[in-house]
Amino acid sequence: MIKASATISLVPSLRGGPWIYWDDLAESCRKAGALGFDGVELFTATSSEIEEGSFKDLLAANNLACSAVGTGAGKVLNGWTLTHADPGNRDQALGFIEGMIDFGARFGAPAIIGSMQGNVEKGEEREAVLDRLAEGLNVLGKHAEMQGVPLIYEPLNRYETNLFNTLESGVEFLARLDTKNVLLLADLFHMNIEESSIGDAIRASGDRIGHVHLADSNRRPAGFGHTDIGEAARALKDIGYTGYASAEAFAWPDPDAAAEQTIQAFKEHFV
Repeated sequence: MIKASATISLVPSLRGGPWIYWDDLAESCRKAGALGFDGVELFTATSSEIEEGSFKDLLAANNLACSAVGTGAGKVLNGWTLTHADPGNRDQALGFIEGMIDFGARFGAPAIIGSMQGNVEKGEEREAVLDRLAEGLNVLGKHAEMQGVPLIYEPLNRYETNLFNTLESGVEFLARLDTKNVLLLADLFHMNIEESSIGDAIRASGDRIGHVHLADSNRRPAGFGHTDIGEAARALKDIGYTGYASAEAFAWPDPDAAAEQTIQAFKEHFV
């Protein structure tokens, strides 16, 4: 059975980004649990921001699990990426992501690598950059495996990265890694831009998909755009996906309404 997840950002400087709930972890968990979400995905500035015991208590009190933890703050706040030309920058990226992997693993949650993958910058050789990405993912995938969780790699749309934009290209790249512990994130917002058929792309990727971001074509909650959410849900059921559909969407028109719309769409299409 596919599970529903709400996103929570605890980074005030990034307010307005694609997360359903903001700032107040306890209240966000309470609201998510009351609506019937199965889990929450966290976006934090550091891996030490949340006290482990209190978060476990919050999850248990609201019948929730931690579905995943994001790493994007490493790029957005610090400029660290796995493909940066400066080895020192790459080392900072590796250390930051390893910390997030360790943090998430305490709750059985994988870490997601999205924006921290970086880009091929002007004047750089693409294959050299991809070698850096492969090196980083090999190290991190093996680290995550030691912690008992997968690592999640997210193809982004062409306006956010020039590395890999489709699930197919992501699958092909993962096949060249030494580690088999890296899975793909199928983000419906990015897929709406890049895939000719969201359903076909999901079916072709099969068990390489380890996490799903649920958002509509305009990055608003599912049902507030033109993406065929039902087709995506049918494809995920066809491949036997049993992970989370996590709402990485704008809190439009406000967090409570966005959460309610998300859970209604989830019950309509995924249950």
